[in-house]
Amino acid sequence: MPLLLTGLLAVISWQVAVGGPLLGLDLSARHGVHELRGWLDNPWVDYGARGLADLGGAFPAIPVLLAAAVLAARRQWRAGGPRWWLPLPAAALAAVLIPLLVVPAKAWFARPGPLGETVRAGGLGWYPSGHTATSAIAYGTAALLVGRTLASPAARRWLYAATAAVCCGVGAGLVWSDYHWLLDVTASWCLAGSVLWALDRRLPGPVG
Repeated sequence: MPLLLTGLLAVISWQVAVGGPLLGLDLSARHGVHELRGWLDNPWVDYGARGLADLGGAFPAIPVLLAAAVLAARRQWRAGGPRWWLPLPAAALAAVLIPLLVVPAKAWFARPGPLGETVRAGGLGWYPSGHTATSAIAYGTAALLVGRTLASPAARRWLYAATAAVCCGVGAGLVWSDYHWLLDVTASWCLAGSVLWALDRRLPGPVG
């Protein structure tokens, strides 16, 4: 899984850097979204998409992550876990990794946005999507931390599925609202998936 995600991220980044033919997917996706928006012609769908996209902002994603870490640490402490405090530095690390991974890439690629916005010298471009990475890493880490305190495997599966649905909604909202290209979102999902995979392997196993 990590090799697949890393390889896909590398291919997308290469195509963005050289303006390769894979970028045609962005144009096709944007055209399809515009046609669907015109067919629906429903402002409430647009409002909903923008609301989903906003869930990828540092607020509320980072507060949710920190609250989940406190909850997980408290539950593990009450259960007598030997490293009950571990969710706290894990959440802090995840929060710090988001800008460390995303901001330099945005500056390096300096990709214009879907609406043709230009990137000033030394400014940040649209690739990869910061909102997508923020939502996937923050909510994903929160789910991993809290999920490890749930004794029921079914409860963990529901939590992980709900988290994945929210993160997919953020990405869809960004593309629908013309805030990001499809490949911006896809690359951030690959990046977040690699981070979460590494974190999952280093955290203690679930209690049940």
